[in-house]
Amino acid sequence: MNQAFSTLKPGWKTVKFSDVVNLNRDRVADPLAEGTERYVGLEHITPEDLRIRSWGLVAEGTTFSNYFKPGQVLFGKRRAYQRKVAVADFDGVCSGDIYVLEPKDPAVLLPELLPFICQTEGFYEHAVGTSAGSLSPRTNRTQLAKYEFPLPPLDEQRRIAEVFSSADQLIYSLMECLISANSLLASIRKAEFDPEKYPPRMLRELCSDGAGIQIGPFGAQLHKSDYVEEGIPVVMPANMNDEKIDTSNIARITEEKADELKTHRVLVDDILLPRRGELDRRAFIEKENEGWLCGTGSLRVGVDNSILPRAVFHALASSHAVRWLIGNVVGTTMPNLNSKIVAKIPIALPPEPRLTEVVEKLVVLKRQIGILEIRFEKAQEMKNKLLLRTLGV
Repeated sequence: MNQAFSTLKPGWKTVKFSDVVNLNRDRVADPLAEGTERYVGLEHITPEDLRIRSWGLVAEGTTFSNYFKPGQVLFGKRRAYQRKVAVADFDGVCSGDIYVLEPKDPAVLLPELLPFICQTEGFYEHAVGTSAGSLSPRTNRTQLAKYEFPLPPLDEQRRIAEVFSSADQLIYSLMECLISANSLLASIRKAEFDPEKYPPRMLRELCSDGAGIQIGPFGAQLHKSDYVEEGIPVVMPANMNDEKIDTSNIARITEEKADELKTHRVLVDDILLPRRGELDRRAFIEKENEGWLCGTGSLRVGVDNSILPRAVFHALASSHAVRWLIGNVVGTTMPNLNSKIVAKIPIALPPEPRLTEVVEKLVVLKRQIGILEIRFEKAQEMKNKLLLRTLGV
């Protein structure tokens, strides 16, 4: 018996996954002919979200034939570390890389509890640890069947499921608020920084002495061997997440190396953009980021003192600017930007005092989005702690 389950609460028992869970293997030979309207692939399941929020239409073509019905649990067996588990609220067909799960006996394992069992750390660790394959590891049903976990009595299962359902409702509500707030942010940017509404100016005209656009150091200036565990952060495109700098996996260099590359050190109110890859990434340099390095693959924009830097940032984040960038990149395999292209980005700014009003509203909205993000993360953290505490895995 697993050491973690050696001491169980009264009435609890240790079970194998295959003892209480059935892997549904129903097939639909011709989904369209049999009236099945929707299909679900791995791309339609969001990590850590039990709701299926998107799907494909069978009428538009699919090779999927694995049938599922409302209430069954869909678990992504390919790349299980992505934590893709969802509960179906409609019938359809799904990818062969998705297991369709249901309790063998609802009087032994409550259907409402099964998805939460599949979200526990123990389940994920087992699924990932027993996956086979290097490029695209998959969990096979034989190994999944061996997973052991503690199962409470039915009444306690019901209480636990109700607690988790309430936690999920809070998480879903916060998620909906975030989606709405970000949609409002995008709408304001689109409406207020519209080149068809206000005469645009090229970005270089808004930059310090017309030369405030600078690409990060070349590879010959900054080598892998220069990176250290502690030191000055180097901001790469991958570190530009949600319009902020994510330091969780950021590279660092020594103060001495940063001084060698001092022309690439960022200042407060600078704007960082990626030179390649996902062109909708960006970051605004706050006081705490001052002195960090604009990394290889990034590009720094320094706005003239006579212009509101945040206004330019929001204009660069608008759908107008992103669409322009995508249409003007060079290269096909890996789209690239250079300083000359970025210098020509058309920036449309409302006249004063409208510009100041818009920026102030956007600052408040961004602050509220930040608060919602923190609450959302805390709610998820609370749920994960509850999973660990109640199911002991």
